[in-house]
Amino acid sequence: MLDAKAYLRIMRASAAYDLIVSLPFATPWTLPLVHTVLVWLGGALGLPGQLPPIDPMSMLLGNLMGSVVVVWSVARLRLGLAVLGRYDAVARFLFAAWQINALLNGLSLAILPLLIIEIAFGIVQLLPISEEKRLSLLDEQSVNVGAHS
Repeated sequence: MLDAKAYLRIMRASAAYDLIVSLPFATPWTLPLVHTVLVWLGGALGLPGQLPPIDPMSMLLGNLMGSVVVVWSVARLRLGLAVLGRYDAVARFLFAAWQINALLNGLSLAILPLLIIEIAFGIVQLLPISEEKRLSLLDEQSVNVGAHS
């Protein structure tokens, strides 16, 4: 069981990680650089699987994903609400499911570290919080105050 302060630190750490990792996906100028690094990493380590070239649809979807995750990261960092960590855990398990599907369909194992981090942050953000009821009330008050300002 985590205390409230530890939980919020973990939630913010996951948001900071997402911001750093997702920002390069958010633009059509930086996504090809990420792609090149992943292709190089897979080749240098002799990892099985492939990373196909980026076509216009892959670029669009990668940029959309990166943009949404960047905004979601900033919201979690800025608002610091525990409930956002719970929602983030669900999103992480969805991302992990799609990453596993991609790996099973031949994507390079170069994404395996990202998958492991998704699952780890997902699990930790679902752990019970010792002061969850009080924290939930504080979240609600913060949202209500923010809505009226």
